Amino acid sequence: MRVKDSATVPNAIAVDSPAGAAPPRVASPRTGGGTLLAALGVAAFSLTFPATAWALEGLGPWSVTTCRMVLAGLLAGACLLAGRVPPPPRRHLLPLLAVAGGTVVGFPLLTTLALRTSSTSHAAVVVGLLPLTTAAYSAVRTRTRHSRTFWAAALAGAAVVIAFAVRESGGRPTTGDLFLFGALLVCAAGYSEGGRLARELPGWQVIAWALVLCLPVASAGAALSLLTEPVHLTGHAVAGLLWLAVGSQFVGLWVWYRGMAAIGVARASQLQLAQPLLTLVWSVLLLGERLGPAAPVAAVAVLVCIGVTQRTRS
Repeated sequence: MRVKDSATVPNAIAVDSPAGAAPPRVASPRTGGGTLLAALGVAAFSLTFPATAWALEGLGPWSVTTCRMVLAGLLAGACLLAGRVPPPPRRHLLPLLAVAGGTVVGFPLLTTLALRTSSTSHAAVVVGLLPLTTAAYSAVRTRTRHSRTFWAAALAGAAVVIAFAVRESGGRPTTGDLFLFGALLVCAAGYSEGGRLARELPGWQVIAWALVLCLPVASAGAALSLLTEPVHLTGHAVAGLLWLAVGSQFVGLWVWYRGMAAIGVARASQLQLAQPLLTLVWSVLLLGERLGPAAPVAAVAVLVCIGVTQRTRS
């Protein structure tokens, strides 16, 4: 992993342009590569809820959250040291704190608490809403104007995913809904700020520095949680925790932020419309949950919406 492996090339990055500004030119190879990276991030994230369910078999919710932060933080710190990466400029501190608060602490903690009472299929509703929330946050944050077709496709895709996930979970509200709603809000902010910051820093450094910033608090929290919550380590619990730390928390966010830097926050976020469906598939394969017959229809509808958003210019 090289320090000069920057996620930014000035004339080859699609960004969310402020209102009234001419849209930047986008190099096709770069855009295609950015889409692939963002899609790999979505694939990694789709395993987060099943992995969390596995980890909760042997650890408490606070132990799962803090231990994954510690493991991912140690990995990130080792990569930064190996690459001899200098500390980021002070102007990047606030965006990094937003990334840390949203994607390192907020979303993992709130969804883990929610999964104590909610099934993975019900929790997937959050992911169904996340692309639209991220695009809306980015549009407000950057005063970006998107076409009506873009927003219509995004809303349609979100509606399909929500209807499918709610149908699969029985349509009954759970006690974890408040946690899920809070996770939705903080993660949208973390994704948007991280995507903007990844235009100036390599994508892996964005998440690496956010993890390192959280490491002191995470270490203290992990020590306290392991002492106060029951610990019954099993193969599932260990595998789930390792995936959360390496796959979801570090590698997944690395490729995700780099992909957003290449194709823009709003457009990359629409790829997440496929995430709940992937999560439901993993729930069947890994957790034994039953998947209804509506899955193929919903999958095709979501893929159509993704295709429209990817081809619609702002």
